[in-house]
Amino acid sequence: MAKPLMRIAAVQLGFALIVLVILSRAAQLQLFQGDRWAEQAERQRTERAILPARRGGLYDRTGIPLAISQEFYHVGIAPNELNEPRATGRLLARQLRLTWSQVARDLRTKRWIYYHGPFTATQVQPLRRVIGVHLSRNFQRFYPSRSLARPIIGGLSPDAPRGAAGLELSLDSMLLGRPGEAVLLKDRAGRRYDSPARLIREPVAGNDVGLTIDAELQEIAERGLDDAISTMRADGGDVVFLDPANGELLALASRQPGRSGLNSSRASTFTDPFEPGSTAKLFTAAALLTYGRVTTRDAVFAEGGSWPMPISSSGRTRLITDAHKTVGNLTLAQTIQVSSNVGIAKFSLRLSPEEQFEMLRNFGFGTPSGAEFPSESRGRLERPDKWEPMYTRASVAMGYEFGVTPVQLAAAYGAIANNGLLLTPTLVREIRSPEGDLLYRHQPEPVRQVVTPEIAAQLKEYLKGAASEGGTGEEAQLANYTLLGKTGTAVRFEGGRYLRGEYTASFAALFPADDPQLVLIVKIDNPRGKYYGGLTAAPVTRTMLQQALASRRVAIDRSRFADNEKLPAQEPRTVTTAARTPRVVVSWPYRPAPPKSSSRQVPNVSGHTVREAALTLHRRGFRVALRGLGNVSRTTPAGGELALPGSLVTVWGE
Repeated sequence: MAKPLMRIAAVQLGFALIVLVILSRAAQLQLFQGDRWAEQAERQRTERAILPARRGGLYDRTGIPLAISQEFYHVGIAPNELNEPRATGRLLARQLRLTWSQVARDLRTKRWIYYHGPFTATQVQPLRRVIGVHLSRNFQRFYPSRSLARPIIGGLSPDAPRGAAGLELSLDSMLLGRPGEAVLLKDRAGRRYDSPARLIREPVAGNDVGLTIDAELQEIAERGLDDAISTMRADGGDVVFLDPANGELLALASRQPGRSGLNSSRASTFTDPFEPGSTAKLFTAAALLTYGRVTTRDAVFAEGGSWPMPISSSGRTRLITDAHKTVGNLTLAQTIQVSSNVGIAKFSLRLSPEEQFEMLRNFGFGTPSGAEFPSESRGRLERPDKWEPMYTRASVAMGYEFGVTPVQLAAAYGAIANNGLLLTPTLVREIRSPEGDLLYRHQPEPVRQVVTPEIAAQLKEYLKGAASEGGTGEEAQLANYTLLGKTGTAVRFEGGRYLRGEYTASFAALFPADDPQLVLIVKIDNPRGKYYGGLTAAPVTRTMLQQALASRRVAIDRSRFADNEKLPAQEPRTVTTAARTPRVVVSWPYRPAPPKSSSRQVPNVSGHTVREAALTLHRRGFRVALRGLGNVSRTTPAGGELALPGSLVTVWGE
């Protein structure tokens, strides 16, 4: 009797242990590991899908698309989900432009069919509501104008839809939308099904950016540059169009040597400094006028076009020559007109290196222009304490030993056209939301008042003489109206050395003369044959302006031309007020109009760095002249004295 009872007890104990193990395992799975297994089951049963967002477009100032994102689709089919396989197959073949035999074979033999395409939204529209047809949406970047302004527009990275170069890179945060997210259900075989609540977050498209570029003017610039390079057998070149009233860059063309001839892969208008040659003589003239070192009647002896300039006390000389030999004396205006190296070198001796350096920096050289372009070069401008006093002063006056980008040169000439006020150049005109709401509209951004309006007017008179009959730029003049301009010819500087027999020819123009609406910079690299700027870049300038005036789509306000400058007969073109943005001026570093304000105290900046002192004085409305570097030892007028706003304060460094 005892043995059966023991067997029963053993069986009961075994069952109890089994139940205990099952309960323990269940407790472990549900109480301690429940979340982990639930997540794993969710992962196996569902899949999160990223819904791409449309990248914002880039448009020219008139709305012409330069870079847009086009919607396209990939098509997947689950044959076991189709209600009418034969009818659906016929629809697929018709819409996707496939053969019926191929679609029928796929429906019979495959558990999942994938057609990569890409297919357009129009092609897949009839397939959207067909059960068993699964559409995967994506976006492809498209450049409708092909190569037009491509170095400026840039491109996307091949690995991700993000900007890799040009404006696509610098404006990436504005153009990039926010991806959406959805959930797909999967069965044990891995087949996907739309979840009833599949959409978690809708994708949000990126903002659209309206650029300052005028597509018509851009095409004129690129075509004109290509023709000039071909005709002159040049190595490359650059063209910049800028609106001096608001700093908007209207066209930028670049050509440089490539492996297979000329290409436009690099935006050299921003990235490649060059020595400007005689186009920089105007800035020496600006310094002479600003510091009162010259009058209209002052003249220097032209030396017959050849001058052994003394550069040391030991009797060492430097030969300075003129391409245009001049007999007798030259005023500053005549020096600019005939582009005399001898004349400008002699006049430059009236300036200190610090004064020359300060004027060039005030015009924006040696620092990035501030335009919305990545990797912009700051140019090349050595501090005056590194100059060889006599030698470098003459070189800088003639446009050597410092480098500028074409955009920097355009902005500097724009300041002269704009009554001495330097503006930040820009490529962005407006930003709009995906719904079309205006988020940003460019307003002029003053940097500083470089010269007074009176001096700017005098500089324009010099440019008028340089571009008139007898001046080096007379080949740029048009038949029906007048422009202002200055030629430049410089020995090319590359790799830290000058290249003998190779030149950079350039021309800087303001058009029209009385009320400039355009600044035009033309630079030709190493033209063969004729290489002077007046014989190469100047005629190219004339041709481009003629083409711009012949086009009715270029944003030129013809009603503002002077009465004596008659245009060819054509219908008047209205220009919206938005194209001519009203000028906005801030208190610093712009110099307020003097007489209306009462005197104010000059701040005491002794002991501060020269940079801090200049900043403080500019904020108080004074102009600044620097003498020396380091910390400030004194100012004239001294700190605490009264002076009119806009008057000059000389800062002496240790």
